[in-house]
Amino acid sequence: MRFLTQGEAHTRSFIKAVSWRITGSIDTFVISLFVTGKFGLAGTIAGVEVVTKIALYYFHERVWAIIPWGK
Repeated sequence: MRFLTQGEAHTRSFIKAVSWRITGSIDTFVISLFVTGKFGLAGTIAGVEVVTKIALYYFHERVWAIIPWGK
């Protein structure tokens, strides 16, 4: 694994995105189940948002990795 001299490696950002998304998806599933009362619909909602939010978080992390403010 290649590490950057400053910031984080891409792999680390990706693994962080996945672990955060698992946590967030469980939360989304529970909220969706509570609101809809349907396991299937709650699972579909949680499943769709897994893909979109992993990508969004990864790119968000990469942008912040190049911003020197606060380092």
